[in-house]
Amino acid sequence: MLEQIIILLLALVALVWSADKFVFGASSLARNLGVSPMIIGLTIVAMGSSAPEMMVAATASLQGNVDTAIGNAIGSNITNIALVLGVTALLKPLTVSSQTVKREIPLILGVTALAYYVLYDQHFSFIEGVILVIGFAIYILALLFITLQKTKDKPSDDPLILEAEKDVPPAAPLKSSIFWLVIGMVVLPLSAGYLVESSVFIAKEFGISDLVIGLTIIAIGTSLPELAACIASIIKKEDDLALGNIIGSNIFNILAVLPIAALIAPGDIDPLATTRDAPYMLGVTLLLFILCFSRKLGYFRITRGKGALLLISFAAYQVLLFN
Repeated sequence: MLEQIIILLLALVALVWSADKFVFGASSLARNLGVSPMIIGLTIVAMGSSAPEMMVAATASLQGNVDTAIGNAIGSNITNIALVLGVTALLKPLTVSSQTVKREIPLILGVTALAYYVLYDQHFSFIEGVILVIGFAIYILALLFITLQKTKDKPSDDPLILEAEKDVPPAAPLKSSIFWLVIGMVVLPLSAGYLVESSVFIAKEFGISDLVIGLTIIAIGTSLPELAACIASIIKKEDDLALGNIIGSNIFNILAVLPIAALIAPGDIDPLATTRDAPYMLGVTLLLFILCFSRKLGYFRITRGKGALLLISFAAYQVLLFN
């Protein structure tokens, strides 16, 4: 058992590390190819924080642990909002004025409701997975189109866009970019494989379901990049980017991570995912919407009190899982 716990922890570290190197390599390569920092920031860097979830979902589904894949996607969204944003707001209240973030807060609520709808019948079909992936493609294209239209005549003044551009890694030499991209592509699936195998072993030893292990240990572990990104953002006083990272990651989790289970291994899912976990994910997302709804002077604040409320909702969910 101790050996499997050590493997789990090492696999988590390797997963997060390789995702970071993958993003660095892909971003640097894109810059070498002449792609603008704005496009890189809104696509490669933004999606990079969800790379661990995507790799775990694919690995778990290929190994027949579909509930682990689904639990990881749902659990990561709950963790991002309730734990990561809660901790971030406690460390420093967030003041957000980005129009992009304001536009995406209602969107994440709608996307989460869609996820609840497709899982409601306790069967996740291939067609439903395709629908979510199409939604992801539409989201990315719409985001790029709206941003490019607004910046066609003049540079963007949206804080999220400016902060995302600033956070794009500088271009490294071409060989170095390709090297780190390949390292990330190799280590990501390997670490995900060890993570899933050790998690399933530990779950069986403690009599925990695949779903719960995905909702807890794996979800919290794969949300570490979001936590690191948020802490880095508040240190650099990039409040809009801190919240934007969480919202963007949750949209990616639903539209790009969750459907992987349906595309690889469609079929019936654990009933608790639809009666307990998906509704809680929807409830936490609704809570975020309500907390952000109160705004004035073109911005809104997520105070320490709101952060504490989010953390309480995370603690309540853990109690719900293990009672």
